[in-house]
Amino acid sequence: MPGTFSQVYIQVVFAVKGRENLINKTWRDELHKYIAGIIKAKEQKPIIVNGVGDHIHAFLGLRPSMSISELVRDLKNNSSNFINEQKFVHGKFSWQEGYGAFSYSQSHIEKVYNYILNQEEHHKRQTFRDEYIGLLKKFEIEFDEKYLFDWIM
Repeated sequence: MPGTFSQVYIQVVFAVKGRENLINKTWRDELHKYIAGIIKAKEQKPIIVNGVGDHIHAFLGLRPSMSISELVRDLKNNSSNFINEQKFVHGKFSWQEGYGAFSYSQSHIEKVYNYILNQEEHHKRQTFRDEYIGLLKKFEIEFDEKYLFDWIM
């Protein structure tokens, strides 16, 4: 077959180092647009980027020419540099190591989009910890809870 055709939809989730609530509402939209721009610049398809003070969800169409780990590395590196260059936070901003990546079919796009769009409302009822563990369980991903995050006590 002369062409490559694919349909891969991925939700990527990653958290602020130490799960600190550092992503302020005053510049949150700017960060989301910046991350969407990185996705687009990498020739991937940003569907929606949203989150709350301590984490980000990015839903995207992934072309097979790029690995998820390469894309997430670039998202985290470039966005943390952006936050630091803009001096949005006192001190040095960084993301925690690791991330979650969850795949979806075409029929789930609208549901996932709306879920990510409504993160602020969603997190009035559920913590990020519970949300993330719920995703891991839903997708039947084995994990040891003590290695999920550097939780702040």
